Amino acid sequence: MIGPLVSLLAFAVALGVLVFVHELGHFMVAKRLGILVQRFSIGFGPVVFARRRGETEYALSAMPLGGYVKMLGEEDETDPAVVAEPERAFSTQPARRRAAIVFAGPAMNFVFAFVVYAVLFATVGAEMPSHEARIGGVSAGMPAEHAGLKPDDRVIAIDDRPIATWEELSHSVLGSEGRRLRLTVERDGQQTPIEVTPELRDNRTMFGEDAGRVYRIGIEASRDWTSVSPPRAVLMAAEQTWSASAVVLKGILLMLQGRVSPSELGGPIAIARAAGQQARAGARYFLTMLAFLSINLGVLNLLPIPALDGGHLAFFGIEGLLRRPLRQRHRELAQQVGLLLLITLMVFVFYNDIHRLVQG
Repeated sequence: MIGPLVSLLAFAVALGVLVFVHELGHFMVAKRLGILVQRFSIGFGPVVFARRRGETEYALSAMPLGGYVKMLGEEDETDPAVVAEPERAFSTQPARRRAAIVFAGPAMNFVFAFVVYAVLFATVGAEMPSHEARIGGVSAGMPAEHAGLKPDDRVIAIDDRPIATWEELSHSVLGSEGRRLRLTVERDGQQTPIEVTPELRDNRTMFGEDAGRVYRIGIEASRDWTSVSPPRAVLMAAEQTWSASAVVLKGILLMLQGRVSPSELGGPIAIARAAGQQARAGARYFLTMLAFLSINLGVLNLLPIPALDGGHLAFFGIEGLLRRPLRQRHRELAQQVGLLLLITLMVFVFYNDIHRLVQG
């Protein structure tokens, strides 16, 4: 029972932090612009716990998969309070101000990821692939496992030919054409001969695209933690945030093009399992995962789908082009379509999660 409990707790912490960070972005900019924020809620649906401080109610709601910031005039533009205080209503603000409030949510997700990366790089260092021919992991059921190779083994020769780097080891396996290889492995200060036969396996990119078939034995490179100076940590954090955002966006585009199967999508169960695994591996791995999930949330929310922040931003862009607000009825219809799409997506990813559990 320990594993599932750790996964559940790690998922709850991750979800709570990410939702809080996202909604905090909306909240801070709305407050800065003088908008009346009526409620800051973690979760949707019936309020379970609430406390009012000043003019804002802070709440925990029954459905934890999300959150919201409720502002004056956001839902009902005919509210008498809007008429009484139009300068404090969201709906009466110029499009650029409303866009700033909406954009602040995803923006805060990117800022949070950047800060997490910067703190990790500056305190514990950066994890870099090792150039040594040292094994970092062995895949179950693959030739390396059957042959007896273990993590932290260092390959010093293949067929009596010296091996100094991971690239040399990789090229030897890929170019083996399936013939048996005689490895000389250094383990605990002793040299051990091990024979292994590479197998032809499907090769896929990080996005799941088919990249042909190659010979593999089922090992992965080791990784080293390297100390990083604070200025370098900040620069690396910016690079990591940018590259991770590009990876998420590219994955979405490939899926829309049909080049990546939608079965690769994971939902809450998949996230919970990953959160549990990273939490058990250590705080730095959990925080790295949290930063990447925050980037995912930021990118997904910027998609131009009604009911998401990106959909609202698209409406504001159209409003700017037309020089007049869209009719409320049109906005409501678009929101309903967007909500239907999101519910369909949620059902689909839940199906994927359950299918993975059943298939093991």
